[in-house]
Amino acid sequence: MELTEKTLEKNVIYKGRVLQMHVDHVQLEDGRVSTRECVDHPGGVSVAALTPHNEILLVRQFRYPYGEVVLETPAGKLEAGEDPLSACKRELREETGAVSDSFIPLSVMYPSPGYTNEKLYLYACRISEQGGQHLDDGEFLEVDRVPLREALKQVERGEIYDAKTQVLILRAAQMVQAGKL
Repeated sequence: MELTEKTLEKNVIYKGRVLQMHVDHVQLEDGRVSTRECVDHPGGVSVAALTPHNEILLVRQFRYPYGEVVLETPAGKLEAGEDPLSACKRELREETGAVSDSFIPLSVMYPSPGYTNEKLYLYACRISEQGGQHLDDGEFLEVDRVPLREALKQVERGEIYDAKTQVLILRAAQMVQAGKL
């Protein structure tokens, strides 16, 4: 079994500033035809940024699709042609005012593989300095410094809903314990 699908027809139904949506007809491995609804996304980055005192920088921002404020690691989308590490450095500085001399690439995450091709590039770092935010136009968020142990407890208690943030807190805690961060 090859576990593949052949695209027969691709119909773009929406082109936005960030996303493109399409409905495709595909041929399944057994020859039948099926429909796939997909969202094209440029990808993004997120970082577990730790202070010298093992506090993790988290941001609070209103997320319109959920209608609530969400606690997250600093993150953002890739600009056209931008490499993930450059985007990570940019987003960390814009959202938190923090700078790091060394970033550790952790992994690539597929946040919702059932309907989007979005890839998130995950990093960890120790910040070397922190100044003021440089937020994008229309971006409003607050920065929290949370002891890593407390952030880990929040994940364990189910109080952090964002998947990338859960993964990054868990990975950062493992790395600190192993002396790798």
